[in-house]
Amino acid sequence: MLLRAGLVSIALLLASRLLGLLRESVQAAALGATGLADVAILMLTLPDLLTGILASGALSYVLLPLWARQSPHAQAITRARLSRILLVSGLVVGALMVLAPQVITQALAPGLSDSAGHTAHGALRWSALAMPLALVAALGTTRLQHLRDFTGMYGANLVVNAAIVAGLLLILQGGDHLRAPPVTVLGAGLVLGMGLRLVWQGWRARRAAPATPALPDGPVPTQDVDGPRTPVWLWALASAGLPLMLPLLGRSLASSAGEGALTTFNYAWKLVELPLVLAVQLVATLAFPGIAQAFSHGTAPATEAQRTRQRDALRSAFVLAWVLACAAAAALSGMAPALAQLLFGWGRMTPEAVAGVGIWSRVGAWSLLPQALLAVLLTLMASTGRLRGAVAAYMGALCLLALLGWLGGQAPGAGAGARGEQVMWAINAALSVAAVALLLRERDFLRGVLRGRDLLPALGSALALGFAARFLDAPGRLQGLLLALGMAVTVVAVSVMFSPGLRQALRR
Repeated sequence: MLLRAGLVSIALLLASRLLGLLRESVQAAALGATGLADVAILMLTLPDLLTGILASGALSYVLLPLWARQSPHAQAITRARLSRILLVSGLVVGALMVLAPQVITQALAPGLSDSAGHTAHGALRWSALAMPLALVAALGTTRLQHLRDFTGMYGANLVVNAAIVAGLLLILQGGDHLRAPPVTVLGAGLVLGMGLRLVWQGWRARRAAPATPALPDGPVPTQDVDGPRTPVWLWALASAGLPLMLPLLGRSLASSAGEGALTTFNYAWKLVELPLVLAVQLVATLAFPGIAQAFSHGTAPATEAQRTRQRDALRSAFVLAWVLACAAAAALSGMAPALAQLLFGWGRMTPEAVAGVGIWSRVGAWSLLPQALLAVLLTLMASTGRLRGAVAAYMGALCLLALLGWLGGQAPGAGAGARGEQVMWAINAALSVAAVALLLRERDFLRGVLRGRDLLPALGSALALGFAARFLDAPGRLQGLLLALGMAVTVVAVSVMFSPGLRQALRR
């Protein structure tokens, strides 16, 4: 079931992410690695980034287990309540963006010049308009995930990216003759895309949802609709938002090297993020409903049949996420410079900026391994209502990243290039510490789940290929793409041959 659902989902998610890469590539060509590019990235990414920190993951962690127990009528009441809360929250956050833009730009893009900072203050008004739409869309995404309508869930991102790409193409084609400022064109595309995403989600939910009784006009009984208490929400918010704070902090640390550094880090992280979302997080998303169902017995002792289902669900999720993460790490570690040249080596991007993207993403590629473990660990902890440990682990990782980033900034000769590599290595270290901490905490649930013979073939082949690629002559753009695909396929093939857990997961 997991694999069958994933075939459709990965096709749509791949289309969405490829369109997202096209967006980044056109943006690089139109704006280069400049202060204006830093402003555009800040404006375009802030609404969804804040939504991820403030709502998206928490909604999934709390609502999927809750809706697995609720009736359709109770689910409708829960959605109505949360829609109002999210809309008001979006308006409040948007108002703060308008009232305190200096605080936001100083925290998230400290390397901007005074003129670019002034432009960023105006750009944040568009982010403020998009904020309520983004928060309400997070609830729509969670609903589609509960309904297992992964087509609707991942197709929604296509409309947002399409609207922004249209704005970027207008800027690229208009050049100096463009009548409206680039920030205005991109801001309008952002708000339009956010609105169209809500329309798409509503249409897909009506198609996928079973018939739901109409809400009564009178008082509604609460015994079936009372959701988790406030502490549960707070722990879910913290555990889902803190992982997103790591790359956000990394971006801010890199930006301190000057204008354009934020853009270079953003493009490098996009190369890492593509397989992270397409492979690792996709597996966790598809596995979440099944894992939540396997642990839905609550506080009652699990039967032997339930324990078997739990182990099988977790083992499949872990091995799939791990193998795909290793395949992507091998490909990026070996061919990131060629991929960066293919995607960003045109338009107004300088050769130095493109080289920085390749070098930084080559280092960041190895963060995919701990992130694979963390993605499944968080679904497990959310399904069992024990997210406090995740919060502690990520708080420690954030503190470690901040410390390493500060120490790196104090090192002599820490220019933009060296600064980016330092930040990427610091992110790798912080994520690895968090993963080890949570593996130790969850060891009782993981007995019989994580097995060396399932995971070591992928890890060994990824390390060998990544190391061997360092001795190859620099390939051309298309040759590098083909070599990257070949390296990823090799890791998967080796794992299929030697990993019994992967073969079992593929049969499900």
